[in-house]
Amino acid sequence: MRNIFHHGDDISIKDSIVRDCAGHGILGADEDSGSLTLDHVEVYGCGNGTTKHPIYIATDEVAYPGSVFRMQFCYVHDGKGGNNVKSRAERNEIYYNWIEGAAYREIELIGPEGADPALKREDSDVVGNVFVKSAAGSNVARVGGDGTGDTSGRYRFVNNTFVLAANSPTAIQVFDRIESVEFHNNVFYRIGGGSVPVFRTTEAQWVNGESITGSNNWLPAGSSVPTFTNTKTGADPGFANSGQRDFRLATSSALVGQALLPTASPTAHPFPSPLAAPVFSPPLHAVDPADKATARAKASKVAIGAYENGAQSSTPVSVGSSTGTPGTGSSPGGGAAGDPSSAGENVCP
Repeated sequence: MRNIFHHGDDISIKDSIVRDCAGHGILGADEDSGSLTLDHVEVYGCGNGTTKHPIYIATDEVAYPGSVFRMQFCYVHDGKGGNNVKSRAERNEIYYNWIEGAAYREIELIGPEGADPALKREDSDVVGNVFVKSAAGSNVARVGGDGTGDTSGRYRFVNNTFVLAANSPTAIQVFDRIESVEFHNNVFYRIGGGSVPVFRTTEAQWVNGESITGSNNWLPAGSSVPTFTNTKTGADPGFANSGQRDFRLATSSALVGQALLPTASPTAHPFPSPLAAPVFSPPLHAVDPADKATARAKASKVAIGAYENGAQSSTPVSVGSSTGTPGTGSSPGGGAAGDPSSAGENVCP
């Protein structure tokens, strides 16, 4: 059972609500599926058990090599099973989304199931998102593989806000074959306070030895700091109102002016065509009006996390259809070329 089944190439789904499906809300076929863009889409009340996910995407690396799954300006919440977003795509571009309340992980970026691992390396660029683990006590994210398909891939996380539940064990689980993970300008916070173990790497199988790098991240005092540089720590990141799930920044926030752009990949593992800098803010547990998004406030020195100081007073502006295409690393806006936008509401019968 699913609401939307992706079985094509260069498809965009925009300005839609997908809800209340006791199966996959949006499902991509393992075969004959190419690039897909989700743009201003809200998904909730979907999923079931451990194998039915609100969003579950795959691309066919033989039929459509070079395919990209781009997800931007979306709001995914209150999952009934599985992971809120699970992707086996060749390349993931996850930009400016609010993802919260999965039954298991908020996001899982892994390799294609049953495919020849020699085909492609699967990479993921994850920029400017809010991930909130408000329900089950699992990790916020898993990258690399899930035991059925791994990536040997490169993962880049920049200017994201990670919010862990009180009983979340770690933020990121690194699993199966993987090449590199880099983290820059991210904030990690636990609801109710407390330290945050960033990584679980027990199950990782590194292609060329462990490669975890990062810079200018913020962690609660007492956290186990990974092999990052210029890490910031403190008692409180200074969110506007964490009790009301408002993870924008107060004027006095310790995150203001503490990030650094451009970011630098490890020399041995350069990330291909990254999004150079976040230029929008994710929606505040909602979806912005069609074709509009909140521009990230300009600052001489950017803030750590998904929001810039002052962004909370901004009015959504037109995104436009010419601000980016999947796979280019440019500012997102138009999504994949091809089929016209969808509009409406998709509900399981």
